[in-house]
Amino acid sequence: MLSTAVRTSFKAPRGLQVRLISSLPGSSPNQKDDSKKERRELHSTVQRKADVADQSVGTTMATASSTTRSSLTDRFIVTVEATVSKIFPAGFGWQTSSIIAENSLGYSPDTMSFALTTGFGDAVGVLLGHVGYYGLKKSILAADSIDMTEEFQKGVLLGSAAFCSGTAWQPLVNAFQGANLPFNQVFLGTWAGCGLAFYVGLRAARTVMSGPMQYIEAPTFANSQTDMGLSVAIGGATGFFVGTDAAYLPDQNFLKGVVGIADGTPDLVGCAIAGSSTALGFMTAQSAMNLAYPKGKSWND
Repeated sequence: MLSTAVRTSFKAPRGLQVRLISSLPGSSPNQKDDSKKERRELHSTVQRKADVADQSVGTTMATASSTTRSSLTDRFIVTVEATVSKIFPAGFGWQTSSIIAENSLGYSPDTMSFALTTGFGDAVGVLLGHVGYYGLKKSILAADSIDMTEEFQKGVLLGSAAFCSGTAWQPLVNAFQGANLPFNQVFLGTWAGCGLAFYVGLRAARTVMSGPMQYIEAPTFANSQTDMGLSVAIGGATGFFVGTDAAYLPDQNFLKGVVGIADGTPDLVGCAIAGSSTALGFMTAQSAMNLAYPKGKSWND
């Protein structure tokens, strides 16, 4: 937001000075010369003040422009950090837990046990990713400002919300695909459904955890708005995750060539692709909001 300085100037009361000086008895030529000199000095002073006002406008605009650029840059830095520390681990954790649920525990993808297991894997990925990232950052940068107790509590908060969206993902996709919806409708429906699940989980976690955990803010109107924005971006991550299913309507899946997991893909590679899909979705959605949201209104301000 650019602030505008108002140029201020004043007009020297020349006529008044001339009348006052000419009314004095016996005005000498020297006195008249002094009067002219004084008027010239007043006029010069006005010009200098105007110059200062011009300089002030330029300085203010340059500072505001720099601040705007800095704020936008900061948003993208935080977005990248969130993607690396939480969003990629969430997708990786969900895919890993789905392999365990199906191959080791024998859960079918259409059961609640499978959904809960994958939700748990999603949550663990967020918690471990968040705490691990900031622990590493604190160690490398010797950043005393990073409080690991605070980061752990934030990880628990976000992991709790991720459990809700991660649990909801498979049942939603099963329902949409079972209805033979086009890929784009499955994509958008999953985005909306998982985004809503994350939001509800985040608000519930704030309500429950803000008492015993000092670094978790209780629900307020202000953080409800930022939580909503974050949930929309999380929804984008889950929507792009739908693209990993290369078997469902492959001709319509515009993400198949980027994040599709085909049959026979090694498990570890598949987990990495899953994490990449959620990272791509989150970055895409959040980048658009970084550009659109006013200053101070986004969760990453």
